[in-house]
Amino acid sequence: MYCLKISKIWRKILDKTDLLLKKEPILSNFYYSTILQHNSLSSSLSYILAKQLSTSMIPDKTLQDIFNHVYDDHDYMLKYIVRDIEAIVERDPAANNYLTPLLYFKGFHALEAYRISHYLWNINKKSLSQYLQNRISLKFSVDIHPAAYIGSGVMLDHAHGIVIGENVSIDDDVSIFHSVTLGGTGKDLGKNRHPTIRKGVIIGAGAKILGNIEIGLKAKIGAGSVVLKNVPSYVTVVGIPAKIVNDIDNTKQFFLDQKNNLSYLNTFQYGDGI
Repeated sequence: MYCLKISKIWRKILDKTDLLLKKEPILSNFYYSTILQHNSLSSSLSYILAKQLSTSMIPDKTLQDIFNHVYDDHDYMLKYIVRDIEAIVERDPAANNYLTPLLYFKGFHALEAYRISHYLWNINKKSLSQYLQNRISLKFSVDIHPAAYIGSGVMLDHAHGIVIGENVSIDDDVSIFHSVTLGGTGKDLGKNRHPTIRKGVIIGAGAKILGNIEIGLKAKIGAGSVVLKNVPSYVTVVGIPAKIVNDIDNTKQFFLDQKNNLSYLNTFQYGDGI
C-alpha cells in the first residue's frame, strides 16, 4: 500500500537528515524546521510549500493549514507525492536520495503545489486556486493552469520556464525539462485547444507542443522542437517543425508494455504497489 511506502520514504528522509546534520551543524535550524519537527512527509511538504508561497497578506500558517487539511482528508494525494518523488530519484542523476528533491527541487515543489491548486479548482474554490497558480509562477517560474490534468510519477526537471495550459492532459510517468510550453496555437478556441501527452513521454528542454494534438506513448520530443501535429507512440521527433527521426518496432514495444502494465496492475491491486 502507498501508506506503507510513504512511511518508508519518510524514514529514509529522516535518516539522511540525521547524517547531514552531523556534517553541516550550521544548517541545524533549517533541518529542524523543514524536516525534524514534522511527523510525516506530507506535514513537512506542507510546511516547505507554505513557506515558499506565503505573503504578508496570506501568511505561511494559513497556507500550511490548507495544505495539511487536503493531505489529511484525501489519501490519494499521498500517492502523487510518492510517485512524483520516486520519479525524480529514479530518473534524475542529480538526486540520489529523497531528501534533496523535497528540500531543494523547485520542479517538485511546483508540481505538488499545482496539485493543491488543481484540487481547489475542482471543488470550485477557483479564486484561491488562481492565487496559488500566480504564487507558483512567481516563486518557481512554472506556470501551470489549475484546470490542467497531470498524472502521477511526473518529473519537472530544472522546471524553469515551464508553461502548461488550461486544457492540457498529461498521463503518468512523463518527464518534462525546462522551458517547455504545452499550449495553444491561437487558432483553436474552447476546451480542445491544448495537447494530450500520453504515458512515458520525454519532452526535451525548450520544446513547444502546441494545439489540440496528441503525443503518443513513450514518444521523445527533442530539445527545442516545435510540435504542431500528432506524434505516434514510441518515436523520436526533432526540429522546427518536428519530424520523426527514429522509429522502433511499435508492435513489439506495444506488447511489452501491455505485459508490464498487467504486472503492475496486479501488484497494485493485490498488495505490494503504492
